[in-house]
Amino acid sequence: MTRPLRIALAGAGTAGRVHLDRIAESDACCLAALVDPAPDAHGLAARAGVALYRELGEMLGAERPDGVILATPNTLHVAGAIECLQHGIPVLIEKPVAGTLTDAEVLIDAQQRAGVPVLVGHHRRHSAILDAAREAIGEGRLGRLVAISGSAVFCKPDAYFDEAPWRRRQGAGPVLLNMIHEVDTLRALVGAVAGEIVEVQAMVTSATRGFEVEDSAVVGLRFAAGALASLVLSDCATGPHSWEQTSGENRRYDHHADDDCYHIAGTCGSLCVPTMRLRHYEGEASWWLPLVTERLPVLERNPLSAQLAHFCEVIQRRAAPLVSAQDATRTLEVTLAITESARGGRPVAIHSAANPSA
Repeated sequence: MTRPLRIALAGAGTAGRVHLDRIAESDACCLAALVDPAPDAHGLAARAGVALYRELGEMLGAERPDGVILATPNTLHVAGAIECLQHGIPVLIEKPVAGTLTDAEVLIDAQQRAGVPVLVGHHRRHSAILDAAREAIGEGRLGRLVAISGSAVFCKPDAYFDEAPWRRRQGAGPVLLNMIHEVDTLRALVGAVAGEIVEVQAMVTSATRGFEVEDSAVVGLRFAAGALASLVLSDCATGPHSWEQTSGENRRYDHHADDDCYHIAGTCGSLCVPTMRLRHYEGEASWWLPLVTERLPVLERNPLSAQLAHFCEVIQRRAAPLVSAQDATRTLEVTLAITESARGGRPVAIHSAANPSA
């Protein structure tokens, strides 16, 4: 038997503790060390039976883990990843891959020079629900894609901001922290059929929470093949129409199994996700005629556990990263363009969409 891979975790906040749980459940890996300067990290490290370090560099000078998961604040992602790459250690970076495109390009360059894999934590890519939806879309069951609507409406409690005040300031906000999931999900769902997102137009507001960053947004997106999409986002609104509350993939969230957060419509059919209700006409397509509804089967899979298993394969060079730094940078570019559009009150083109090799 091979020994479990030793994975160090940098960041013991909300996201980091989720990774801790997944590592504890895994047979393929174990926790090697914990990095976090917060006082309550001492208890976490003691319960896990591993050493605690205040800084990533300190840990890398004392330990030689097989991989590192970076669940640190966004502004530390690139510097931390490059530090790991310089030590030849594969890294899983929580999204977003970086705070700016310039920083993302610096990371891509460092990764290519080091030849060490980087996996970015867009964990929904490992969802069985999205696999089933993408398969139906790819098989042409919806026909030519026409319109997509998505919703990410939820209410974050005050404690979410009190425990991490950086979430109130520029460089955070639900567009970068949450809308980026929706952008990446749409790219993963329909990109093979609809192409990349080529243009966005957005409005944001901070009227409810009054923070430096927005609390709500509405976004229009145009895909290369002509399909249009709309997304509505709020972290201060009451409602079940978010991926977390509809998919049931994370049991910590209140679950509404009969609600959807995506509706994907094509010329031959439409698909509601995550209930996977596929609707189509048996004959002529007409709003006067009845639609037939079927529910597509989906395997049960925890995407975060699947992501960790995939990271273990990436560490062992048995698999290429499902979400590379380059791929995640395209999602970041669209997300940053949403902010730019809202600030300037105009549509913004996505430059990499015209240059697929970018």
